[in-house]
Amino acid sequence: MGEKHPDKLTKSAYEKELYRLQSQLVSMQEWVRTSGARLLVLFEGRDAAGKGSAIKRVTAYLNPRIARIVALPAPSERELGQWYFQRYANHLPARGEIVLMDRSWYNRAGVERVMGFCTPEEYRRYLHQCPVFERLLVEDGILLRKYWFSVSDEEQERRFRSRLEDPMRRWKLSPMDVQSILRWEEYSRAKDEMFVHTDIAEAPWWVVEADDKKRARLNMIAHLLSTVPYTDVKPQKIALPERPVAHDYQRPPRELFHQVPDHASTLTH
Repeated sequence: MGEKHPDKLTKSAYEKELYRLQSQLVSMQEWVRTSGARLLVLFEGRDAAGKGSAIKRVTAYLNPRIARIVALPAPSERELGQWYFQRYANHLPARGEIVLMDRSWYNRAGVERVMGFCTPEEYRRYLHQCPVFERLLVEDGILLRKYWFSVSDEEQERRFRSRLEDPMRRWKLSPMDVQSILRWEEYSRAKDEMFVHTDIAEAPWWVVEADDKKRARLNMIAHLLSTVPYTDVKPQKIALPERPVAHDYQRPPRELFHQVPDHASTLTH
């Protein structure tokens, strides 16, 4: 169960602080770009815990050429024949990049373990290799941050039902989500065992209480900013030139092109 907060966070307070934090994320991004740092942030947790919405708030004002979101589909037949971590290694940040993984190599510790998508031997090998893999990343200079979004069973079910009744978000609900309800205890045991093996000093887990999505977003972003040693980088001064006067150019008549119909004008009557 997540911690209960007696004081409700007002919408204005939330939006004001979110915008302030997002402005700091822009500063952090510029530091990453100019310093050549490599930042890797993993978002894990229960289904419907709010990972995706948190990622959206993190990246809202960031340059997608610098800050990339990685959300891999199920592995292909070829990828199933690779070393487990290989497909994820291909998406690690290069110099001056930020990568945010919406689920990561921890799929093996969760859904693959619970649903039987990997063998017991593969699972045991994973628990041994995962800390080694992450220590290698950190040793090579990657700034690795791991967030676990924790949500209560009651709140998760409420969010599932909300998706079921909302045609705009119905696509978010899958048969696998049903298993999240039926196998709640199995997923809990898998998460506990995962923490025992992978909550290491070099790359600790940070738990985000996510029954309140707005608090979760603010807390997660504020923590991320506090752990990255960024400094403010003065932006390069850019002077806009005077637009030169056109001499020999004439724009072709609009009638020669296929215009998008003015749908917006139907809303003004």
